Amino acid sequence: MSTDDGPTVSLVMALVDIVLINLAFALAYWMRYRAEWPAALNPQHYQSYRVWFPIGLTLTGILLLAYQFEGVYRPRRGASWLDEVYQLFTGTLIGIAVLTVLTFNVRPQFYSRLMLGYAGVLIVVLLSASRLISGTIQARLYRQGVSVDRVLVVGCGDVGRSVMGSIMARPELGYKVAGFLDDDAQRRHQNLGRFRALGPSDALPAVLHSQEIDEVIVALPWRSIEKIMDIMAHCERLGVRARIVPDLFQLRLNRVDVDDISGIPLIGVQDVSIRGWNRAIKRGADTVLAALGLVVTSPLMALVTLLIKWDSPGPVLFPQVRVGRAGRPFTLYKFRSMITGAEEEKEQLRDRNEQLGPLFKMRDDPRRTRVGGWLRRLSIDELPQLWNVLRGDMSLVGPRPPVPSEVEQYEPWHRKRLRVDPGITGLWQVSGRSELTFDEMVMLDLFYAENWSLWLDFKIMLRTIPTVVMGTGAY
Repeated sequence: MSTDDGPTVSLVMALVDIVLINLAFALAYWMRYRAEWPAALNPQHYQSYRVWFPIGLTLTGILLLAYQFEGVYRPRRGASWLDEVYQLFTGTLIGIAVLTVLTFNVRPQFYSRLMLGYAGVLIVVLLSASRLISGTIQARLYRQGVSVDRVLVVGCGDVGRSVMGSIMARPELGYKVAGFLDDDAQRRHQNLGRFRALGPSDALPAVLHSQEIDEVIVALPWRSIEKIMDIMAHCERLGVRARIVPDLFQLRLNRVDVDDISGIPLIGVQDVSIRGWNRAIKRGADTVLAALGLVVTSPLMALVTLLIKWDSPGPVLFPQVRVGRAGRPFTLYKFRSMITGAEEEKEQLRDRNEQLGPLFKMRDDPRRTRVGGWLRRLSIDELPQLWNVLRGDMSLVGPRPPVPSEVEQYEPWHRKRLRVDPGITGLWQVSGRSELTFDEMVMLDLFYAENWSLWLDFKIMLRTIPTVVMGTGAY
């Protein structure tokens, strides 16, 4: 939903809430007075729904005011469903408390407290379910490109790349980067993966006229404050929304670390979230799941071993030196999917590389064996890496581990992906894999490192299943 649609969306949400609040109130009445749950009523305490109906309307008005106070009708792009549930719960609790005070101060023996309790629970459940359904539908439409906002990013430094990586990692936000402007002599003319370089920041007026831009995101350093203000003023004159990165649609580009000394606030930036207790928790989950994975997949790995030995001469496993966290080298193990000596032949095929940047990828690699092509498509060649996870070289979820020759070609901002443990699967693998450019892969890796959570790991592992089954981007 765009900002321009905000009032309309809020009105629709309020109308739906009115219907659901009264439905929940009617269900609460049925539970207490018809089903008589959990115990039978004293006949003297029975009240018809006609008596309760005006109370329900009063509660509806109180709840709408409480929800407005809690910010329920100020839709925020990217807000989680749990955040919305919390707002609904708090607003409902306030509304029920106010209604209780009003009714029981007037006629304390007339109304059922249990009835109001049922109503409160049902209201939260029904309204939360409606938010979940509408959010799921909206996210699916956004992923399909329906009603997305075209964004122009001004500035392609670290912050600008974080913005574009975040948008790419979260298509459910409904943004699409139309391109970027940058004053650097090289970056202004060099595309960044799928993101088009549209010139210097001075080209803003021409770009706004030639492109259908819905929003401008300014990611320039604060020392460029005069230019930032000029850009904001120009966008305002043309009626184009403009935002500065610190207030960017609730995206967590970095985690803020807050401390104090005798009441004096100290604010720092913590750009990697997988550290301390977070890293210990992630490592514990990796150890348990990797051990379980080795046991469960052992029959499959035994079958793959026989197929590889039958298909071509050579070892079953392919060991390769990779670069892990903090640049530490380790030996990664995969099922061999190519002929023996494939690494020595890579240089002869360098001109057939289908990837930009340090990566080497070919769809029809002549070095691949018959069984190897099948192993690659289903990612079964990666299974021995569960042993690397168990040893602590890797994690189940994380950036793809590079080979040393790739790291030698890294630009300074690429090296930031080495701050966390590499993984068997990750955002890159479930977002397009080999169909993405190297720069796009790095931006997704940095987004993962800055926004890590167990829930994010869980979602990536769930998305890995259809990616593997469909063989998306695998070659």
